[in-house]
Amino acid sequence: MNASQDRSIREVLIVGGGSAGWMTAAALAQALRQDCRITVIESEEIGTVGVGEATIPPIRTFNESLGISEADFVRETKASFKLGIEFVNWGKQDHRYFHPFGGHGRNFDYVPLHQYWLKARAEGESAPIDDWSMAWQIARLGKFARPTQDPRSVLSTFEYAYHFDAGLYAQYLRCYAEDKGVVRIEGKIGDVTLNAETGFVESVTMADGRIVSADLFIDCSGFRGLLIEGALKTGYEDWSHWLPCDRAVAMPCENAGEPTPYTRSTAHEAGWQWRIPLQHRTGNGYVYCSSFLDDDKAANLLASRLDGKALGDPRPLRFTTGRRKQHWNRNVVAVGLSSGFLEPLESTSIHLIQANISKLIALFPDKDFDPATIAEFNRIAITETERIRDFIILHYKLTQRDDAELWRYCAAMEVPETLQLKIDHFRRYGRLVAREMDLFAPASWLAVHIGQLNYPERLEPLIAYRGVDARDWLAKVRGAMEREAQAMPGHAQFIRSLIG
Repeated sequence: MNASQDRSIREVLIVGGGSAGWMTAAALAQALRQDCRITVIESEEIGTVGVGEATIPPIRTFNESLGISEADFVRETKASFKLGIEFVNWGKQDHRYFHPFGGHGRNFDYVPLHQYWLKARAEGESAPIDDWSMAWQIARLGKFARPTQDPRSVLSTFEYAYHFDAGLYAQYLRCYAEDKGVVRIEGKIGDVTLNAETGFVESVTMADGRIVSADLFIDCSGFRGLLIEGALKTGYEDWSHWLPCDRAVAMPCENAGEPTPYTRSTAHEAGWQWRIPLQHRTGNGYVYCSSFLDDDKAANLLASRLDGKALGDPRPLRFTTGRRKQHWNRNVVAVGLSSGFLEPLESTSIHLIQANISKLIALFPDKDFDPATIAEFNRIAITETERIRDFIILHYKLTQRDDAELWRYCAAMEVPETLQLKIDHFRRYGRLVAREMDLFAPASWLAVHIGQLNYPERLEPLIAYRGVDARDWLAKVRGAMEREAQAMPGHAQFIRSLIG
């Protein structure tokens, strides 16, 4: 094949750095190992959002695909381990529950374990369903160890992710990518040139006049969407009627004691506060609705609720929850905040970066940019995002709080049909209905339904035919989990032993 017949992508330009840009650069450098030039344009003058410090378990797969050792990663990004999220004041005031990574106990019958717990609860069982979560039994004691692969053990019933410094992660991946030949250009983009016939992006012009061309462009420019929106006018679907929080303020503080192996989300008067413990500091932020709380008051409230001494001034952030109408338009793929925004309630920001990178590699184009390939990418990306959107809305919709305008609005609002169907099934029989491309498994939905006091009206009808007395089994499972958790090393101790 001569050069004129070669339809392979030979030049990829990533616009923007941060976590999105350098995760993309690292993954493409690993996947496109020869004959493709990968360039990142990044300006030190343009800050990154940097709220993506808490993650979910698939991040481990991403790091492993790059050949990154866990010890190096934890050391270089000041990471701690994460077993789930504790939710405080969400269902009602002074109430808390845990969304674990992993299930509740182990199913031992045709009927799911939670149905037996519901039956036991109706008969007087007072312990919360959290007590049958291995992740919570470990987290509440401040312990940590990796899960086992033995399916007979309760230690196989949990997963884990990380808290880490997103800025340090970007730096780490930049070194990784540059070692594999990725070229970084410092500077700002002043203009974008489109092909007059196709509307494809041909090149970008730097503020100093340099012109950088490519075949494929990855937009990692954040909320601006410099290429996907600024140049291609792709359009945006606004979800703020379901997720009305539109502001956040972030402020790190000193650690107060050893880092907990879980994230905490505390619902407040006009939104919620995150707490993300790292080795060297604790990340804090208040996500809120500006219709019900002004910016200065939000910053002051956050500052008054820190565990330790503040390590910086409050950093504001404005956003509109939603997504681009297309994640891939012509020869531009949006990755990260340029593709849309879902508030970090369930720590999905980094995952959505990872998901679009994975899809791009799986559906990598040639210079023809087959419309069928682009359509399939967008179908998957849109469906995945909408499934996550529904899960986040669930937290707001199920609240019983009526002490503030935001919570009254959310409890009364209509929700997407795809979500209402799941709520209805659970309210009737405690059934967990899964759909294609659900990121969060039924166990996660169970944690939020029960955690926010959405108890079903009746049990699964099949349980009436089982003749199983599960009280003894439930007690044994719980006891085994408690013993295993007690025997584990402390979280901070595990980190120290890992990184040396």
